[in-house]
Amino acid sequence: MKKKLRIITVWTLISLLLQYGAYSYLNNKVKQVMNPKTNTAPITLQLKAEIPGSNLTNIQVSYAKDYIAYTESGTFKVFNLKKEKVVFEKAAPSNDKSLGVLTYQWLPDRNTLLYFYAKKNPNPVSYVTVYPTKTEPQKTTQTQTTTQTPTSTDPKTEDPNEKTNSKTNDKSTSKEPAKVETKETPAQPHVEKRYNNPQITELYSLELPDSDDVTTAPDDRFNQTIDSFPAGGKIEELVVSTFTNLMYLTVKSESSELLLEIDVMKNVKTLSKSGETIDNMSASDRYGTLYIDSKVGSTHQVLALDSSKRVTISKNNSDQILGIRDGNVYIGEVKDNQLVKIKTTDDLTHVTSNPSLKTEWEGTIPFDDSVRTLIGADGQVVVYDNQTAYIVTNGKLSEVKLHGDENYVSVDGAELIQLTKDGNSTIAELQPLKSN
Repeated sequence: MKKKLRIITVWTLISLLLQYGAYSYLNNKVKQVMNPKTNTAPITLQLKAEIPGSNLTNIQVSYAKDYIAYTESGTFKVFNLKKEKVVFEKAAPSNDKSLGVLTYQWLPDRNTLLYFYAKKNPNPVSYVTVYPTKTEPQKTTQTQTTTQTPTSTDPKTEDPNEKTNSKTNDKSTSKEPAKVETKETPAQPHVEKRYNNPQITELYSLELPDSDDVTTAPDDRFNQTIDSFPAGGKIEELVVSTFTNLMYLTVKSESSELLLEIDVMKNVKTLSKSGETIDNMSASDRYGTLYIDSKVGSTHQVLALDSSKRVTISKNNSDQILGIRDGNVYIGEVKDNQLVKIKTTDDLTHVTSNPSLKTEWEGTIPFDDSVRTLIGADGQVVVYDNQTAYIVTNGKLSEVKLHGDENYVSVDGAELIQLTKDGNSTIAELQPLKSN
């Protein structure tokens, strides 16, 4: 009996160990699928290419640094830097500068570009037949019943029964009110004039093949129409959270400024308040929380929009959002057009009001409307204009002198793109951004 119990116990332990090993293996596989390990080191290239055209604006380099997007004379173009050829272009539908490609942005983890395209609505006015849901009563006939008066030839002999009947008839007929007969007839349909948005604004995604693939054409996909986009509106900023597939854009028109959110289900939501101005914004790369510089009247705050809640991050009028990277929210303190302090707070699942801010750096960096700011892949803060790039890494400041006619830094802070005009062409030189 004891031998049988030992055998059962041993096989039970073996079974449990096998089950534990199988569950551990499956659990690790699920973790790899849900949180794949990727090479977080940014891609850097060192190359030179000649781009046709000398009036290039809104330069943006792709994630792999092998494509460059730009606008030339109102036409949106994508250029293959390795093959030195234009692989995609889309012109405006007319000479109206408010139409065509409004803005675009590369996704930060692949060679996919999102862009908004505006065109005139061919049917700004439409006519709709409206059918009533109820019937309306109408008067049709009106009748009245009266009694006949006796003539002089009627007999004068009185009969008690007749007298009684006569009185009864007089009461029932001569004093009876007029009767009105009604019946319900269906109301008639009518035509109403409707005014539509005079502008159609569409969202597209452009997926490009590997830059060495010369046979596969870019895949230009229509995603949706943004019905709430105001005609003539200008997109000031566009940010994307790839983790949550949420897209945020600020749209400024003559009469208003809107903050719109577009989710993966193509739902469009307005997040801004009446009279609110938004100067800067950045979306969490982990939770999709949107951080903005909000100004309503004389009140300026750094806010976090967490689902339907608005949470105050800083009430300091000198503070503004710089960016978010790897769980850290970067806030800069700006005084007299100088960045004097860089502070951070944790990017949390649920944001708390007035969190503690840790000072990462203090000093002075020129900071006016001409500078661009980004947070690099290594947590470095890059502030640059057309002559100098200022880089703050681990609390230390370094500078890089820029030599192109126009200069740009990739969104991961790793690549410097210097553009120099050469006749009717532009020489693009790419190299890693390194401090002197």
